Amino acid sequence: MPDIEAARGFYGTTLGLDVRDGRESGLLELHVGGGTPIMVYPKPDHVPATYTILNFVVDDIEAAVDELVAAGISMERYPDASQDERGIARDDRGPAIGWFRDPAGNILSVLKTR
Repeated sequence: MPDIEAARGFYGTTLGLDVRDGRESGLLELHVGGGTPIMVYPKPDHVPATYTILNFVVDDIEAAVDELVAAGISMERYPDASQDERGIARDDRGPAIGWFRDPAGNILSVLKTR
């Protein structure tokens, strides 16, 4: 993550997650349940992964995508994915899923399991 303050704003304010300062200076912790936080750390030469790094399971994927878009987040579109007008991919092989990116370009998703 090249800009830790951008990450704090995105994950905390935009996504509404519980974001706390890490135990070491300059680190952030995302508390999403389960007892173990997700650590976010600064990396000036960061290169985004080409795969989804974090999935958020939701009960209502349409509402979740609508909330993301209302918050100014663009849903990713992939030519090989069968996606609806919201950007949600649905098929018989897996969950309904919509992808988006954080400020550092990392791919995140909301998904609804069956």
